[in-house]
Amino acid sequence: MSQAILEIKHLKKSFGQNEVLKDISLSVNKGEVISIIGSSGSGKSTFLRSINLLEEPTAGEILFHGENVLDKGYDLNNYREKLGMVFQSFNLFDNLNVLENAIVAQTTVLKRPRSEAEAIAKENLNKVGMTEQYWKAKPKQLSGGQKQRVAIARALSVNPEAMLFDEPTSALDPEMVGEVLKTMQDLAKSGLTMIIVTHEMEFAKDVSDRVIFMDQGLIAEEGTPEQIFENPKEERTKEFLKRFLK
Repeated sequence: MSQAILEIKHLKKSFGQNEVLKDISLSVNKGEVISIIGSSGSGKSTFLRSINLLEEPTAGEILFHGENVLDKGYDLNNYREKLGMVFQSFNLFDNLNVLENAIVAQTTVLKRPRSEAEAIAKENLNKVGMTEQYWKAKPKQLSGGQKQRVAIARALSVNPEAMLFDEPTSALDPEMVGEVLKTMQDLAKSGLTMIIVTHEMEFAKDVSDRVIFMDQGLIAEEGTPEQIFENPKEERTKEFLKRFLK
């Protein structure tokens, strides 16, 4: 039995009168790759942002190794360090070069010695194909795909227990999407725990252990890629996947 890193119980999130997440429960096991799909406005990104507390849940529990991170007195910095986050918009520091972008959180947040942080950053940049020729480049000199791979290397460099990806390819030109998906595919094979909000259905089908279809702030259906893409049960899932299903 695989151990659950994260357990989300009855999570809700409202913005004023608008209830975006209605009642979401999900268990995430170590080494599992979960893709979250669904229409725009179904609550996917809000769900991801609530998991790492960029949005504060209105109700519910988030258990990390069995402890509720929403309890008073819980060390939230420690929790956030354990979850790497990759955004649509890269969020790199424009004034720092590629190598420094992958070093800065290690030295400031984790208080790693500079030499150790640099070695880890270089290893992870190499892992995502951003080799030495790119290390001195500033973000404005990079393509979107390259920026996103630097962002992934930066997130990996703090040794997260799980990585959250919020539509990591949605801001990219079509020809750059493949290089980022390939990087993520390699990470999935390495055993990293990953939760991915994506509209890349082929990718979700290929890399996921589990696929979750969200609709109107709820998990409408979940299952293996085969179950969701080849034999969905819910009408809403079928409707959403109509173009994808043969």
